[in-house]
Amino acid sequence: MHRVVAMALPGVVAFDLAIPAQVFGHMDERERYSFRVCAAQPGLVLTTSGYSILAPDGLDALLSADTVVVPGYEPLDDPPAEVCEALRQAAARGARVVSVCTGAFALAAAGLLDGKRATTHWRNAERLQTLYPGITVDADVLYIDHGRVSTSAGVAAGIDLCLHLVRKDFGTEAANSIARRMVVAPHREGGQAQFMERVVAAPLALFADTCAWARQNLTEPLTVGDMAAHAGWASGSFARKFTAEAGTTPLRWLNEQRITEACRLLETTDLTVQAIASRTGLGTTANFRIHFSRKLNTTPSNYRHLYQDRNRQATPA
Repeated sequence: MHRVVAMALPGVVAFDLAIPAQVFGHMDERERYSFRVCAAQPGLVLTTSGYSILAPDGLDALLSADTVVVPGYEPLDDPPAEVCEALRQAAARGARVVSVCTGAFALAAAGLLDGKRATTHWRNAERLQTLYPGITVDADVLYIDHGRVSTSAGVAAGIDLCLHLVRKDFGTEAANSIARRMVVAPHREGGQAQFMERVVAAPLALFADTCAWARQNLTEPLTVGDMAAHAGWASGSFARKFTAEAGTTPLRWLNEQRITEACRLLETTDLTVQAIASRTGLGTTANFRIHFSRKLNTTPSNYRHLYQDRNRQATPA
């Protein structure tokens, strides 16, 4: 059981707090995660939406947390000294410390982002950089994961980061099942831009059939031209429209689907690495290992051992 505790600071952003609650605290996840909400003092905490939430626990809850999540809050004053100390102690003990949106300001005040690259809502990025010059603030990404310390950009980017953490904890199938329940995209790259200048629909709105077809035919050496032909568009026009709507190129999207499927097969089957390379259209074993290692910083074999061992430990005898 992985213990997650969310820290509700005064003026907590209700949506930011609801994200870890829905991902980690939903009844469907009770065999994987426990979830609690704490505050500097147990009791009611006012949200930025004008209503209060009840934080049943105080800072002692952080003593046994495996993951501490700090949602965004306003105004962006430094948290009380005891909060910063509790965050430092949790991190020193080995807990994973995570911020959603402007929660990064609390991690920064506790000194947990010093010397690290971090992100927050793009509207507050300049302020974070000014207040904490020892941090490298990147306003152009959805989330940044350093392992024990992770930060996400504004609002919905917190969903992406939390699903990313579930994927690390329990694998692709677990994260995908939560995404299906929440009716959100199962995976968005952390390096994807926070926003685009022109607001457009999600790629599935226009190219849903083509995306579904491509996922069903990953064994084939699909090209952008193949996808364009299926959609009935000229290759150049298809690539421009897809990139504008998805925030990534068709080729990168296709490679992402191949790696995602490879992860699923490594987690849930005993297929050889060569067989998985073939089934996902990644070609030779060597090519598969190169793409996989570049993406996940580990080998396919190590990834399989990690998740299959973890799944065996999580299965009751």
